[in-house]
Order: sequence, then structure tokens, then C-alpha cells
Amino acid sequence: MTSYDAAAQRYFAAWNAGPDELGKAVATAFTEDATYTDPLADVRGHEQLTAAIAGARQQFPGFVFRPLGAVDGHHALVRFGWELVAPDGSAPVAGFDVASLAEDGRITSVSGFLDRVPAV
Repeated sequence: MTSYDAAAQRYFAAWNAGPDELGKAVATAFTEDATYTDPLADVRGHEQLTAAIAGARQQFPGFVFRPLGAVDGHHALVRFGWELVAPDGSAPVAGFDVASLAEDGRITSVSGFLDRVPAV
């Protein structure tokens, strides 16, 4: 497994963590001052990251984030697709993220894009 794959796995572990594990999973995946920016969020640090992830989990109870396609990287950058899978197996939300990595492999920043969202 490459460091890019490991970083992506820790990222998904954070997004799929339950309430009791979320803080630890965020600290494992992200540096203390990491940023996360997508069309719906712009946060910095473990506390705000944890709150953003918890909010998404509340909005989509029972859903699971999973990788979509291969993880790719070069230098200190990693990119990967993802989808949000419902309990019935459908995936109404999908996107693509690009992350910067610190020397220890944790994420310092994420730029996220939404490719598929449900109609409102």
C-alpha cells in the first residue's frame, strides 16, 4: 500500500466513524490545522472538521462514504473519487477530492468537488 492509499483510507475512516470514534479518526487522518473546503463547507482544525463530518453523518444517517475508482498521487498530493452509499445500495452523492499531505502522511488540506447530488 502506498502512502497515498493509506491517507485515503484514513480519510474514509474519519468520514465513516461513529460518534465515539470520530475525534480520534479525525486526528489520525488530519493535521491539527488542516483545512477542508467543498461547495458546502469551509473549515479548519480538528474541532471544525469533526463538526462538519458529524453534520454530514446526521444529514445522511446509515450512509457510508466509499472510494470510487483508484487513488492517485504525486509529490505531496493525492486525489480520489468517492460516493455516499445509502443502506439500499444506491449512491445519490458522489464527488472528487484533492488533498495535500504532511510529511507524516496526514492530510493538511482538502479541496472537494461534488459531481453528483440529489435534486431538491
